[in-house]
Amino acid sequence: MLAMFFWAFVVGGLICVIGQLLFDVVKLTPGHTMSLLVVIGAILDGFGLYEPLMDFAGAGATIPITSFGNSLVHGALQEAEMHGIIGVVTGMFEVTSSGISAAIIFAFIGALLFRAKG
Repeated sequence: MLAMFFWAFVVGGLICVIGQLLFDVVKLTPGHTMSLLVVIGAILDGFGLYEPLMDFAGAGATIPITSFGNSLVHGALQEAEMHGIIGVVTGMFEVTSSGISAAIIFAFIGALLFRAKG
C-alpha cells in the first residue's frame, strides 16, 4: 500500500515538474502549458501508454491535467469503434462532460462569491 502512495506521488510530481519547467525554462504561458500537457496525455493514450501508467501510478496519473487528454482520446476511440466517425465527436464529450460541466458551474459560483481584482 505504501508503494502505491509512493509511485502516485512520484508520477504526479514528475508531471507537475514538467509543467513547472515549461513555465520557467521554456517560458510558456499557463494556457500553452496546460494545452501541451493535455496533448501529451492524448498522445500517450493514442499509443496505449496512458492506461498502464494509470494502473501503475493511480491518482498520480489520473488527477493531473494529462488525464483530461487521455479521457478525450479514450472516449473518442471507444465510441468510434461502436458508431464510426460520428462516435469520435460524441465520445469525446460523453466521457468528459461531467468534468467540463463541473468546471463551468464552479467558475460561475466563484465569480458570484468573489470579486475579481484587476
